[in-house]
Amino acid sequence: MIRSELVQMLVDDNPGLSAREVEKIVSVFFDEIVARLTEDGRVELRGFGAFSTRARDGRTGRNPRTGETVDVAAKRVPYFKPGKEMRVRLNV
Repeated sequence: MIRSELVQMLVDDNPGLSAREVEKIVSVFFDEIVARLTEDGRVELRGFGAFSTRARDGRTGRNPRTGETVDVAAKRVPYFKPGKEMRVRLNV
């Protein structure tokens, strides 16, 4: 599912809201998750899962096309851990 499909499903389920209003709600929702992760925080949605970040150390990589070694800087990457309810529903 892509973002526009999500917005359309929410519009269909909520006839009292316009597509523009739903798009704004979805944007605010995702923007707030990203803002919290940027602050090195965690976002937990009960029954769904938790978003957090994990640190990756710097390392020496390899360019697959040329075989040349490249230094890869340390960075933080997003991480999602599904909640118990989601895992149960997926494995029914």
